[in-house]
Amino acid sequence: MLKAATGGATHGGARTGSAAGGGAVTDAAVAVDAVTSDSPDLTPKPFAPGPVAPEPVAPAPFAPDPVTPDPVADAPVAADGAIRVPEAPLAPGEVERLVGGWHHDPHGLLGSHDSATGTAVRVLRPLAERVVVDTGIARYELTHQQDGFFTGLLPRTAVTEGYLLRVTYAGKEFEQEDGYRFLPTVGETDLHLIGEGRHEQLWQALGSHVRVLDGVAGVAFSVWAPNASGVRLVGDFNGWNGAAHPMRSLGISGVWELFVPGIGEGTSYKYEIATRDGRRLQKADPLARAAECPPATASVVTESHYSWQDAEWMASRGRLPHHQGPFSVYEVHLPSWRPGLSYRQLAEVLPAYVHDLGFTHVELMPVMQHPFDGSWGYQVTGFYAPTSRLGSPDDFRFLVDAFHQAGIGVIVDWVPAHFPKDEWALAQFDGAPLYEPADPRRAEHPDWGTLEFDYGRTEVRNFLVANAVYWGEEFHVDGLRVDAVASMLYLDYSRENGEWAPNEHGGRENWDAVRFLQEMNATVYRRCPGVVTVAEESTAWTGVTAPTDHGGLGFGLKWNMGWMHDSLVYMSKEPVHRKFHHNEMTFSMVYAYSENYVLPISHDEVVHGKQALVSKMPGDWWQQRANHRAYLGYMWAHPGKQLLYMGQEFAQGAEWDHHEGPQWWVLDEQWPAHAEHAGVRDLVRDLNRIYQDTPALWQQDTDPAGFAWLDGGAADDNVFSFVRFDTMGRPLVCVSNFSPVVRHGYRVGLPTVRADVRDARWLEVLNTDTPVYGGGGIGNPDPIKAEPVEWNGRDTSAELTLPPLATIWLSPA
Repeated sequence: MLKAATGGATHGGARTGSAAGGGAVTDAAVAVDAVTSDSPDLTPKPFAPGPVAPEPVAPAPFAPDPVTPDPVADAPVAADGAIRVPEAPLAPGEVERLVGGWHHDPHGLLGSHDSATGTAVRVLRPLAERVVVDTGIARYELTHQQDGFFTGLLPRTAVTEGYLLRVTYAGKEFEQEDGYRFLPTVGETDLHLIGEGRHEQLWQALGSHVRVLDGVAGVAFSVWAPNASGVRLVGDFNGWNGAAHPMRSLGISGVWELFVPGIGEGTSYKYEIATRDGRRLQKADPLARAAECPPATASVVTESHYSWQDAEWMASRGRLPHHQGPFSVYEVHLPSWRPGLSYRQLAEVLPAYVHDLGFTHVELMPVMQHPFDGSWGYQVTGFYAPTSRLGSPDDFRFLVDAFHQAGIGVIVDWVPAHFPKDEWALAQFDGAPLYEPADPRRAEHPDWGTLEFDYGRTEVRNFLVANAVYWGEEFHVDGLRVDAVASMLYLDYSRENGEWAPNEHGGRENWDAVRFLQEMNATVYRRCPGVVTVAEESTAWTGVTAPTDHGGLGFGLKWNMGWMHDSLVYMSKEPVHRKFHHNEMTFSMVYAYSENYVLPISHDEVVHGKQALVSKMPGDWWQQRANHRAYLGYMWAHPGKQLLYMGQEFAQGAEWDHHEGPQWWVLDEQWPAHAEHAGVRDLVRDLNRIYQDTPALWQQDTDPAGFAWLDGGAADDNVFSFVRFDTMGRPLVCVSNFSPVVRHGYRVGLPTVRADVRDARWLEVLNTDTPVYGGGGIGNPDPIKAEPVEWNGRDTSAELTLPPLATIWLSPA
């Protein structure tokens, strides 16, 4: 006996419509009147009170109860025993809409529907030669009406516990379930939250999901396409012909849904959308959690089977606020770090490498699905799918888990600022602007030939907010670095007069984007404890890292693009000219506490003709490397967190190439050339080690009490000296000499370690001129004794030897 399908079969009564709002479907074309004109008059006679007895009434002629006609009475029987039942036809216009993919409620026509005369079963099977309904007790052959549309009127009692379809193609019979006998898999609560823009786990409602409904395994598909006239599902399971798989509209929600039995993980698919102007579009699923490997563009059904091993990491990662803890980041482009390695192969080497160098976090350039390698992931077409170039979503989970087990946090670049115009992706998704604004002055992104999101549309904002949550909840990422925030905040970004539309107040601020960023940050911090969001924001917008309840955008950290630009301008000058640019290095402290900053030397600074970091430096090869080392020493001591792009940790001389990746071969050279690159890497390792062990370098990054200039005005000497303090007042002194001459007996004021001690001793805990780093070995003997000589406004000072083009750090002995 076949088990009945709950929630879909309407046996025993007329179907009363689905969540799409469709009305009851009756089989008027085959119905007959069950009440005849010969029925007896059963109207009661008036009662006459009193002693007079009522007149006798002659008994009415016998009339049997009405009999429902049997649709299979005298029906012919096929050779295999299947009963050829009468048709249950529809008007040709309805069938044409259905087979043409323009019908909003195919479930109202297809499947099984009870009526007064029997159970109508209608099936859409293009190219089929024969369709038989198998109830487990009897088999009923349907009649082909037109264009692959088969119908039949079964006895009302025939379909009581479900049925199977036996469909014949090219002489071969296939057993199939009927997906049109199930109720929607998207619930009313989901639709309500989608409509309000508050579905924080949107990926669980939309997209593709393996389901078992009433014992029937298959995949539930759902997509938001409110402007579509019809949506059909195409994929490898139906030969990319959606004629047999029209989806139903779930009313005003704009969501279309279909459950397809008999398919599962690994199925490739797209949505075929019939537009209001008569076009047909094939679109990848915006909520797909996996995709085919480019250049293929289809979405792929996937489910996670990964078992996480990072419970300890997840429980402890939020104990210390990020702006008050050590935070040094190694930025990586996964496909090119070691070209050819998969997620799982990278997990065997990359976490160990980052851990060995002492970075606290790794930042991954976008891992979301993107069609063009040369975009480095910044033109995203699959916001919910890790790129399939390197493996499956569970493979990416394995990599994140490996980082966590190595004690390293994972930040991923996230790109909600724009998306590409590929015809199979988000652009004009249902034939009209949907994810992008309708006004082209707001839709077109002038810099990248892409489209911007419509942050004012409820469902679009929900799509992005839920996506941010998705990466935290589903992949355990520890942070999102949000790309191109400035382009979101300003309506006139990269636009000339007349090319942009002002806001409702006539201004240039994109208040819809502001509200979206605030909602995103507030939601992520609430749902994903311990996660940090980082803004790449290049303007002076106020309150990027201020709390949302104080009117800020709510980010945890912000890239300090001003520091990056100014400091690299200074470092690119010949030392003889640096005194004229001294303020390029000191200006950052004027605004250092306006936000919670990260100091980035990112991929953007080592590509497109900007040269590698070491190649930006003036002088011969030795001087370039010395400048490089001195700059890193200055950067790690400066207030703010650090970020360094791959390859710069060993001073590769060439720009980054996304095909070739870092120049690992330079590390294979033997001593003394070995120190030219491996020595720089050793320096980065020591910088991170001392950094993590020295709270003065990170504990008060956002507090003016954590920094003081010793001498910020020694422009003629190209020297900068300052002191960092932890919350206990323990100092670390940094002195950078950006001139190529040795400065002997250079007096520097020193902070008082103890009020009763004016001859404290100091140790040189870091010197970028150390021979093992590739330097000349000029430095200061330990210990350095402070003298009670006032200097730089300090009670004590010491005469130091400053190596050329070098940075030294001093700590109390």
